[in-house]
Amino acid sequence: MNNLISRNWWEAAGVRALKTVAQTAVATIGTAAAFGNVDWKLVMSASALAGVLSVLTSIAGLPEVKEKTD
Repeated sequence: MNNLISRNWWEAAGVRALKTVAQTAVATIGTAAAFGNVDWKLVMSASALAGVLSVLTSIAGLPEVKEKTD
């Protein structure tokens, strides 16, 4: 759990979360456009939820962040 408080962990988790938010927004917009109506509240809420879930999932570990062995 030491890496939870490190700057590297927050940076890696943030990058992952931003990518997840962007991917979710693109997928939601694309799907909604196929049905002919983009609900922007749905896009924003789904994307925000995906970002939060990404950060929570990152707690389990990020391969980008090396754990310190003291």
